[in-house]
Amino acid sequence: MADNNSRLVYSTETGRIDEPKEAAPRPKGDGIVRIQRQTSGRKGKGVCLVTGLDLADAELEKLAAELKKKCGCGGAVKEGVIEIQGDKRDLLKTLLEAKGMKVKLAGG
Repeated sequence: MADNNSRLVYSTETGRIDEPKEAAPRPKGDGIVRIQRQTSGRKGKGVCLVTGLDLADAELEKLAAELKKKCGCGGAVKEGVIEIQGDKRDLLKTLLEAKGMKVKLAGG
Protein backbone atom coordinates (compact mmCIF):
# COMPACT_ATOMS: atom_id res chain seq x y z
CA MET A 1 0.00 0.00 0.00
CA ALA A 2 1.55 3.31 -1.08
CA ASP A 3 1.42 6.11 1.43
CA ASN A 4 1.97 9.66 0.17
CA ASN A 5 3.14 10.75 3.61
CA SER A 6 6.03 8.26 3.84
CA ARG A 7 9.70 9.21 3.68
CA LEU A 8 13.04 7.42 3.85
CA VAL A 9 14.45 7.45 7.38
CA TYR A 10 17.20 4.84 7.30
CA SER A 11 19.17 3.11 4.57
CA THR A 12 21.46 0.11 5.04
CA GLU A 13 23.97 1.73 2.66
CA THR A 14 24.25 5.19 4.21
CA GLY A 15 22.68 4.87 7.67
CA ARG A 16 20.34 7.46 9.17
CA ILE A 17 19.06 10.01 6.70
CA ASP A 18 18.57 13.50 8.09
CA GLU A 19 16.04 15.91 6.71
CA PRO A 20 17.60 18.95 5.04
CA LYS A 21 16.99 21.93 7.28
CA GLU A 22 15.53 24.98 5.66
CA ALA A 23 17.28 28.23 6.48
CA ALA A 24 14.94 30.44 8.47
CA PRO A 25 14.73 33.97 7.12
CA ARG A 26 16.61 36.44 9.27
CA PRO A 27 14.50 39.08 10.98
CA LYS A 28 14.76 42.52 9.41
CA GLY A 29 16.53 45.08 11.56
CA ASP A 30 15.19 48.49 12.49
CA GLY A 31 18.24 50.28 11.07
CA ILE A 32 20.10 50.27 14.39
CA VAL A 33 23.15 48.07 14.84
CA ARG A 34 23.36 46.73 18.39
CA ILE A 35 26.56 45.55 20.08
CA GLN A 36 26.25 43.45 23.20
CA ARG A 37 28.66 41.48 25.34
CA GLN A 38 27.83 37.86 26.09
CA THR A 39 29.53 35.14 28.13
CA SER A 40 26.79 32.54 28.51
CA GLY A 41 27.69 29.12 27.19
CA ARG A 42 31.28 30.13 26.48
CA LYS A 43 33.02 28.98 29.67
CA GLY A 44 33.35 32.55 30.93
CA LYS A 45 34.98 33.85 27.77
CA GLY A 46 33.30 37.02 26.57
CA VAL A 47 32.33 37.83 23.01
CA CYS A 48 30.72 40.86 21.44
CA LEU A 49 27.64 40.19 19.32
CA VAL A 50 26.92 42.61 16.47
CA THR A 51 23.26 42.32 15.48
CA GLY A 52 20.83 44.27 13.31
CA LEU A 53 22.91 44.31 10.14
CA ASP A 54 20.79 44.08 6.97
CA LEU A 55 23.54 42.69 4.75
CA ALA A 56 23.83 39.67 2.48
CA ASP A 57 25.90 36.74 3.75
CA ALA A 58 28.93 37.58 1.58
CA GLU A 59 28.94 41.22 2.73
CA LEU A 60 28.50 40.08 6.34
CA GLU A 61 31.56 37.80 6.05
CA LYS A 62 33.58 40.63 4.50
CA LEU A 63 32.59 43.07 7.27
CA ALA A 64 33.37 40.46 9.94
CA ALA A 65 36.83 39.87 8.46
CA GLU A 66 37.51 43.61 8.46
CA LEU A 67 36.34 44.03 12.07
CA LYS A 68 38.42 41.05 13.24
CA LYS A 69 41.50 42.48 11.54
CA LYS A 70 41.00 45.97 13.04
CA CYS A 71 40.34 44.54 16.52
CA GLY A 72 43.22 42.08 16.30
CA CYS A 73 41.14 39.12 17.47
CA GLY A 74 39.10 36.18 16.25
CA GLY A 75 35.44 35.83 15.62
CA ALA A 76 32.75 34.23 13.49
CA VAL A 77 29.48 34.84 11.65
CA LYS A 78 26.60 32.71 12.92
CA GLU A 79 23.01 33.08 11.69
CA GLY A 80 23.45 36.69 10.59
CA VAL A 81 25.19 37.75 13.81
CA ILE A 82 28.86 38.72 13.92
CA GLU A 83 30.71 37.42 16.98
CA ILE A 84 33.97 39.14 17.92
CA GLN A 85 36.08 37.61 20.69
CA GLY A 86 36.82 39.75 23.74
CA ASP A 87 35.23 42.93 25.06
CA LYS A 88 35.80 45.32 22.16
CA ARG A 89 32.46 47.14 22.23
CA ASP A 90 33.87 50.67 22.19
CA LEU A 91 36.26 49.93 19.31
CA LEU A 92 33.51 48.18 17.34
CA LYS A 93 31.20 51.14 17.90
CA THR A 94 33.71 53.63 16.50
CA LEU A 95 34.53 51.39 13.52
CA LEU A 96 30.87 50.87 12.58
CA GLU A 97 29.98 54.54 13.11
CA ALA A 98 32.83 55.45 10.74
CA LYS A 99 31.01 53.35 8.12
CA GLY A 100 27.90 55.49 8.60
CA MET A 101 25.88 53.03 10.70
CA LYS A 102 23.72 54.00 13.65
CA VAL A 103 25.12 52.01 16.61
CA LYS A 104 23.86 51.34 20.13
CA LEU A 105 25.58 49.49 22.96
CA ALA A 106 23.05 46.96 24.23
CA GLY A 107 23.05 44.96 27.44
CA GLY A 108 25.51 45.25 30.28
